Amino acid sequence: MAESNIITGQYVRINQTAASVGERMLARIIDTIINIIYVVGAFIVLTNIFTRNLELSDTGKAMFVIFVYLPFILYDFLFETLNNGRSPGKMIMNIKVVKQDGSTPGLGDYLLRCILYIIEGPMLMYFGLLFIAVTENSQRIGDIAAGTMVIKTKSYLKSKISLDEFSYVTDNYKPVFPQAADLSFNQANVIMRTLYNFTNERNTRISTLSMKVHNMLKIPYIPQYANDEKFLYTIARDYQHYSMETAV
Repeated sequence: MAESNIITGQYVRINQTAASVGERMLARIIDTIINIIYVVGAFIVLTNIFTRNLELSDTGKAMFVIFVYLPFILYDFLFETLNNGRSPGKMIMNIKVVKQDGSTPGLGDYLLRCILYIIEGPMLMYFGLLFIAVTENSQRIGDIAAGTMVIKTKSYLKSKISLDEFSYVTDNYKPVFPQAADLSFNQANVIMRTLYNFTNERNTRISTLSMKVHNMLKIPYIPQYANDEKFLYTIARDYQHYSMETAV
């Protein structure tokens, strides 16, 4: 199962573990049973109220749509939106919906997941399960489109971090790139957050940032530091060395 260790722009570390296929299936089964019980109960009540005559009135039809059909279709959307990403089934299984970066999904994210489930649920059930099984963050099609994932709530941990955690250079450290001294505090933070942000796009972001740092600081490409990640780690260490030197 996929584990994520994310550092946000507000220096909050988020640890989260993706829910397994089995946990999501059990949550879906529980939600389906609850949804069916509600629909049957609402249908019986409304039938007794509005179908005493052979012909159903317009008011009765509207009530059926509002209290039977819409809740059935929008079950996940309503619960996840109003209950912090958790339907009853997800609550029982201790799982919830979050954004891939650990933040809370927006209304549009929940709605997109719901709409795509209406399509992929009945028609692509086994295909959807295959997606959950093979994708890095155990995502179905709706999750991928909305940028969300379903995680274990007990594994979700947020903690404030300090820049001191990044100060791992020693007093006798020899910097490689003197240009690192020209970095601003914010620029160095961007490099650090990129290196410690373990999301799907990490490699792409590291590659893009490495190119920008090379160009901005006018650093020539050195074969020994051709690896983008190694280059950025070195730049970060060099910056910390010069920062501590200045502080002293």
